[in-house]
Amino acid sequence: MLVRLKQLLVLNWRQKSSARSQLKIAIEDVLDTGLPRVYSPDMYQQKCSAIFQHVYDSYPERDAGVFADAG
Repeated sequence: MLVRLKQLLVLNWRQKSSARSQLKIAIEDVLDTGLPRVYSPDMYQQKCSAIFQHVYDSYPERDAGVFADAG
């Protein structure tokens, strides 16, 4: 997932609604195929939101932040 998300982090991605939307969709796609079906729709949305918020808080730019050396 991290490799895929890093590809979507463009310059100033936090300020661009299209970049944020692409990131959210990528997270949803990965979790939709990766989470067990026992997760309720509400739990699925909570997981998607938590991952997006973590990336938003931890990765201000493509090559900066806690994931800079990963993937």
